[in-house]
Amino acid sequence: QVQLVESGGGLVQAGGSLRLSCAASGRTFSSYVMGWFRQAPGKEREFVAAITWSGGSTFYADSVKGRLTISRDNAKNTVYLQMNSLKPEDTAVYYCAAASRTSLSRNYYTGSFYDYWGQGTQVTVSS
Repeated sequence: QVQLVESGGGLVQAGGSLRLSCAASGRTFSSYVMGWFRQAPGKEREFVAAITWSGGSTFYADSVKGRLTISRDNAKNTVYLQMNSLKPEDTAVYYCAAASRTSLSRNYYTGSFYDYWGQGTQVTVSS
């Protein structure tokens, strides 16, 4: 069992930056593939980014490539999402998720790949 707690959300103007953090407790953090998802009002949850166990590989949704960066610090049991050049359409509740997997399947961008979820943190980008 692992508990995930997100922080770092808030209100920012378009073009600004935020850094989200997700602190994990419980089992060995480095054994999890970590992901970030978001859900805007009235829309379905969507994949944002994922990172493999040691951080050797990262994956992004096309809509965030070049603006958002996922990283992890296994010594601190934390995954980050650096968000730059934010747009109003980035407004959403952002969730981190952990997948207890020993191999990376093609489903890393789907919610069903992940076993644990945080409570979410609100990001609002004003125009």
